[in-house]
Amino acid sequence: MKSPITGKEMTLTKERRSMDFRKETFEIVFHYYKCEDSGEQFTTTSLDEVNMNQVYNQYRDRFNIPFPDEIIRIREKYGLSAAKMSEILGFGINTYRHYEAGEMPSVANAKLIQMVDEPKIFIEMVELCSTLDNKFKHKHIQKVQLLVEEKKRNIFNLNFKEYLMGNHLADIYSGYRNPNFEKFTEMVVYFSGKLSPFKTKMNKLLFYADFLMFKQSCFSISGVRYKAIDMGPVPNNFQSIFEYLANKDEIDIYTTEFQQGYTGEQFKARIDRPFKADLFSEKELAVLEKVATVFKPTSTNNIIELSHLEEAWKKNEKDKSVISYEYAFDLNQI
Repeated sequence: MKSPITGKEMTLTKERRSMDFRKETFEIVFHYYKCEDSGEQFTTTSLDEVNMNQVYNQYRDRFNIPFPDEIIRIREKYGLSAAKMSEILGFGINTYRHYEAGEMPSVANAKLIQMVDEPKIFIEMVELCSTLDNKFKHKHIQKVQLLVEEKKRNIFNLNFKEYLMGNHLADIYSGYRNPNFEKFTEMVVYFSGKLSPFKTKMNKLLFYADFLMFKQSCFSISGVRYKAIDMGPVPNNFQSIFEYLANKDEIDIYTTEFQQGYTGEQFKARIDRPFKADLFSEKELAVLEKVATVFKPTSTNNIIELSHLEEAWKKNEKDKSVISYEYAFDLNQI
């Protein structure tokens, strides 16, 4: 970005700052451009978004306020419009839609939204809503009861996916996303189709995709937690997840024996299993494409070396720690 004062290119600068929101103080990595000649500081709309999203995310985490994707998921589970969901909860007609778009709920409204994630409480709220006619109430109460029965039938599969991904709430270690098994699966399918990588390279591609998305937006794509091991950053429980995906025919994994005496597992897409692009936003798809393009010519050994240059690995490899997504702001190899 050029300085509006001198016309020279400015330096993107990051520093720790405290910012206030709703009488609370939060420490963030503040991004701004600095004009070296005048000393003036400037931001862009995208930098303002990154700065404020850090504040909002920490506020949600501190007060257990659901994130927009969770607010959307709860409504879609019941097959309702945002306006109808607002009506049932006693909000203003557009309130729920605004929350889905990122507006911060009050703590009281946030608790109410979380409560109706439980079907029994949702049914009670429908029954108490005086503006709904009896036909609507009967129809949707029946629908929720069927939903409960279906969940009981699928409980083993749901619990197993939670075990694979981790049943943690959104926080800085998940990129402020709840774990999303479906999106993580599609990321694996995408890179399998684009690059046919070996397992170690696949792990790095997933890491760079999630962390690059966080760097741009303060949200990861998948909600997966990553840890630092000798070979670089990897998703938690990656071996079991990959085996599950192969057993479910989401991808094919081929074992290759090398002359050096070791074996490699190569991921390949299945012809009968297309990538589901509609699960992702345009920004997320752009990130996936960028990661695939940048690292397409990179060998497995080279991408390991590149990942070892990232602060995310260097600051966590000694203890094999779970990596905070805040290290995304220090990415230097993409």
